[in-house]
Formats: sequence, structure tokens, C-alpha cells
Amino acid sequence: MSTSGPARAAKAWAAALLTALVPQSALALETVLSAPGAPPDLVKRMTETSSVMTADARGLDTPIEILSAASSDYRTLVQILYDEGYFSPVVSIRLDGREAAEIDTLNLPNQINRATITVQTGPTFTFGTAIVAPVAAGTELPEEFATGKPATTGVLQDAARAGVQGWKEAGHAKAEVGSQRITARHAQARLDAEIDLHPGPRLTFGTMHIQGGTDVRPESIQKIAGFPTDEVYSPDKAKQVGTRLRRTGTFNVVTLVEHETPNPDGSLDFDATFEDLPKRRLTFGATLSSLEGLDISTTWTHRNVARRAQRFRFEATIRNIGGTEDIDGRFGIRMDQPDRLGPDDSTFYTAFLERRNTTHYNVSIATVGYGARRVFSDRLYAEAYGGLYFSNSDDAYGSERKFNYLIVPFRSEWDQRDSKISATCGYYLDAQIMPFLGFSGTDHGLRLFFDGRGYWDLGTGGRLVLAGRVQLGSVIGPPADGVTPDFLFFSGGAGTVRGQPFESLGIPVGTGVAGGRSFLGLSGEVRGRVTDKLSLVGFYDFGTVDTSAFIGSDAEFHAGAGLGARYDLGGFGPIRVDLAFPVQGDTGEGFQFYIGIGQAF
Repeated sequence: MSTSGPARAAKAWAAALLTALVPQSALALETVLSAPGAPPDLVKRMTETSSVMTADARGLDTPIEILSAASSDYRTLVQILYDEGYFSPVVSIRLDGREAAEIDTLNLPNQINRATITVQTGPTFTFGTAIVAPVAAGTELPEEFATGKPATTGVLQDAARAGVQGWKEAGHAKAEVGSQRITARHAQARLDAEIDLHPGPRLTFGTMHIQGGTDVRPESIQKIAGFPTDEVYSPDKAKQVGTRLRRTGTFNVVTLVEHETPNPDGSLDFDATFEDLPKRRLTFGATLSSLEGLDISTTWTHRNVARRAQRFRFEATIRNIGGTEDIDGRFGIRMDQPDRLGPDDSTFYTAFLERRNTTHYNVSIATVGYGARRVFSDRLYAEAYGGLYFSNSDDAYGSERKFNYLIVPFRSEWDQRDSKISATCGYYLDAQIMPFLGFSGTDHGLRLFFDGRGYWDLGTGGRLVLAGRVQLGSVIGPPADGVTPDFLFFSGGAGTVRGQPFESLGIPVGTGVAGGRSFLGLSGEVRGRVTDKLSLVGFYDFGTVDTSAFIGSDAEFHAGAGLGARYDLGGFGPIRVDLAFPVQGDTGEGFQFYIGIGQAF
């Protein structure tokens, strides 16, 4: 059957109308990137960086958007190739067979269906001439910036930065890169680079101008900062000023910006701006174990007391909730004053009340003291204080035994771990020395304690880590029955030997058990990361105590071992779950579990 002319026209109009009214589904852009002979890592980088190759994921589907992406990719891909040492590349980006650079934006196609990127990397270049001049005495340029070495833009930038940094460290705060002559000799695949530096004059520190944004008194800021006025300029000294101010815990942001123009006398002023942290902070923590029960802790911190960047801290801990021992706890305060002494020194007041109820002794403690703290670096500090210490105890040696001391504790901590919450390499050392002078019939003596931890990554990028810990303690001077029981040493529990009951190992005294005058604890862990969040841990702990001031061959000992899991919570550290059992000694039996936040050590 034939169709008349008018009927055919009506059908055509209907089809056109339907096409206009019904939305057409956009076809995904087909993309291909080809780079013959290029290393796989380079191809991957270009693919992940290219705007065209990621157009679909970024929602780019109109012709103008795709053309704009292609236009930007010429520069992007060439820069990536320069970064990798290819200085004679050829990049072609064809959209439906047409070179993108030749497509007129005023005459775009209605649709673009296919994008093909072809990259000819050319040879890798090496340095011919490699000069940065003048350089300050002692400046170390990158070893890679030398004749015959692979040439990349990264090495060029590193060499320029090293040259400028060398002058800055010599006191030339306004040193900068001057002219640069970079010549690519394509026939020889060589890159000649000559970088001129402009050192500028040698300057000294001028004045630090406090711009506001903080409630801390200006005179306190100046005292804490220790701004090195009249000293020769040094980037490290400028950085140290900011570190001292941030160390107070008062400021969320400390910004120190040097003036653009030095003063006529050759000094350089700085502007300091601040953003204070909230004045008050409340934190909570908890640890659960099968025998010791639940321990709950909280701290309340008040920053910037009296507008002098002081920090007042109140802490409270309640222990043994639901455990085998009676509930006990601790309440303490500490006030740090960073503006009393020099810029790296501070003073503090401390006081606490504590009650300890354990299997082998009960003791009530009260202490108050005043001391000073010295910060040698971000990783090393020492502090000492003098104070009064009173205790009243019931233990294996008798009831209502009272001890009165004048104590002078010294402590130094050196932290070289790559992370405080979950280290994979480095070490941590904590040394404590405490002379105690007894009065009202109490003996004198000396208490020592050392805690050392080491971490080794087995070349796996943190996926398999060995961790080890050594704890040493000693009481020198009085016999064990002549010192407060909380100065003596026990072993067992989460902090010493997992799998053994808390403070279960001591020295037999009649029908009871007392603490030893010496202690040695050893712990080892193998930590394996299963996923980015989950890790599994195998561990072994050993502890021994003795009646003498130093561990002997006949000392009492026990050990525990087990398995654990860690789930990373980011900045809070991992949730820790350990299941342990005794493997040596007769102080415990059966499994014990421990739950907490952070690694065991």
C-alpha cells in the first residue's frame, strides 16, 4: 500500500515533534589515552590527572565543556611529562577525529562522542649545565642537580629552593630567585639550567608587632615568645617563636609574618596574629578489663587563666568499677604558668588526693608541690618540683602505717616516635629520679624508674611493625617495710604483664604479699595491618620483682601472652581489644581481656 504525500508529511512532523518533546539520554564520552613506551606509573598519573579522561566522573558532557577540558589538558600533560624528565613530548588530543586545538569554539559540533589522547614522550633528558649561583657557604644543593643526572622540573625547583634557603639561613631574609636560563637541547636530550640568586642584605630581627585576635596580655606573649630582637635573622629562630606560643595550648592559630620591607637600620619586623582556642575543654576516657573492671577518667581544662596563657587542669579518675577490688580513684589539679621564666621554661603548681585499693595494699595519698619545666625541643623536655607527700597505708607489713616525705622528683621525656598514638618507627624514653627525704620518723631514699619503647617498620610502609618495651624500677635506701607501698613495685595487668591479674606479683611476706624494691618488665608486639583501619597484634609480656634494689637471679617472675585487634579511629588512636592468658608463673589462671583507646604502648 502506498502512502500519499500529505500522509508522509504528517508522519515526519509527528516524528520531529516527538524527538523535541522526549529527552534524549546523553551518551557517555568514550576516552582513550595511548602513550607507547611510557612507564605504567606515568600513564596512570596522566590518566588520573587528565580533565578529558575524568570528564564523565566530573559531569562534563556538553561539547564546550569537553573542548575546554581538552584545551587545558595540553598544558597539564606537558607539565607532567616535564616533571618526569621528558622535555620533547608531542601531545595530540583528538575529539571525534579532529585535533582539539583546531576546533573553533564558535563552530562547535552538536555532540562529541570520542576523545583520543596520544602522547609521544620522547627521550628522557639529563642535565648538561647545572648551575645555581651565588650560593651561601655551607649550602647543600640536591645531588640530583648535576651534569649527567636525570633532569626534571622537580629537581630544578629543589635546587632553586635549596639555594634560597641557604641564603636565608645565613641571615639574608629576602633572598630570592632572579633570572633563570633553561635550554633544552633536543638533539642531545640535554637540559642546560642556570639559576641566578639574589641574596639581598643580611638582616637582623626587629620587633614583633602583636596584631590582636587574642585575650592574652601582650607582655605575656612577648615573654613566652622570646622574640630574638637584634639577633641575625634565621628561619629556625622565627619558627621557634611560633612553636613556643603554640606550646602553651592557648592558641588555635599562631601566624608570624615578616614585613615585606626591612627597616632602614637593617632589621626586619614581624606581625603576629592569633586565634584563641575555646577557654574550656572537657575530655573523657575509659578502660575495661575482665578482673580490674571499668576505669573512667575525665579532665577539665581552663586555658588562659588571668589572661596570661596559664593552663589550669583538673583531673578525676574512678577505678575498679565492677572489678574484684573496692572502688578507688584520684583527684588532681595542675596550674602551668608559661610566662614566669624564660621563653622555653615554665613553672607549675600541682596537688592531688588519691586512694588505691589493691589486692595487696590500701593507701591514701596527699601531695602538693611547685616546680619548673624546661623544653629543649618539640621532642625533649625535663621537669622537676619540690613538694610534700603524705601516705597512710595498710599492707603486708601492718595497718595504719604513715609516711611523711619531702620529695624532689625529676623527670625527662624524649619522644622520637613518628606518631604518639600509633607509632611505626622511632623510640620513646621516660626517665624518673625521685629523692625522698623522710621526716617524723620516716626513712630517706631514692626511687628510680625508666620506661623505654622502640618501634621498627619491617620495610612494609607501616603494615608490619615490631614494638618493644623495657621498664626498670628501683628503690635505693630503706628496706621494703620502711617505704610507702606505692613507691614499691608490683607486676601484672594492662601496663606490665597482660594475662596476669593487676599487681598480682610481689614479694611474699608472711601470709601476704608486698611490693618489691626492684622491677623489670619486658614486652614485645608484632603489629600487622590487615586493612587501612583494622590491625591484628600478637604480644608477649614478662615481669619480675625482687626484694633488693636490683633484680637478682632468684627474683619472682611471671609472663603472659595473647592476641589483640586494633581499629583505627583517626586522630583519637585505635580502639584496643586484647585477649591474654598466663604462660609462666602462678599468679593467675584463665583468660583476661582488655579494652581501651590507643596502643598498649
